[in-house]
Amino acid sequence: MTPRFCCLARSTTEVLPNVPTLLQYSPRMADLVQSIGRAQVVLNGEPEKVANTLLDAGVARVYVGEAALLDSATVSRLFKRFGAARVGLHVPVQRQAVSWSFETESNADFRVVTPSLCEPVWEVLRANGDASGVRAQPWLEEMVHRGVQSVLLRADIRDDIDLNLCAGMVEALGDALWLAPLHDPAPAIADWINFGQVTQVALPTLLYHRRDEWLPP
Repeated sequence: MTPRFCCLARSTTEVLPNVPTLLQYSPRMADLVQSIGRAQVVLNGEPEKVANTLLDAGVARVYVGEAALLDSATVSRLFKRFGAARVGLHVPVQRQAVSWSFETESNADFRVVTPSLCEPVWEVLRANGDASGVRAQPWLEEMVHRGVQSVLLRADIRDDIDLNLCAGMVEALGDALWLAPLHDPAPAIADWINFGQVTQVALPTLLYHRRDEWLPP
């Protein structure tokens, strides 16, 4: 299957004509909302009222960020007013850190060092980059069960563990999932496709212009 690509633009000046584009929100956008047309807008820490304003103005879809993490009912309210097809989720993630502790309850004669995680997981990040403690995959599976049709997941995939987590997310969310880099300026997109099983990729504008380099032969 040939992967699908879309452009993840930082401003209206980067929006390419006749190209599927996700536009990252900025406060200045409130004055330019009429020029956005049918673009799709990606929110970070903005409140629900910003999503309402953009959708009222005719934006095709809004990807809600931290507001949905803090209150999942945000998505339900937007669904009720605008329909599920116009509301997505923007979810930045990172590998959850493992902490270690002594376990002494089961046998007082032994002190067993136990990890906080039995297996690697991605956790959702707050808009400021702080860890939230929310494990990404079960939360997203629940949100898709509630009716979310599109998820923009942003991750920096560093190794085979991340690729396995990516493949698991693709299997769980299917066509609802779009994957984009979080901070990495030179992500290994070919590995995302070949080993992470990614089929839908959102790329910053400069990388989008090079998308053909990562297509399978």
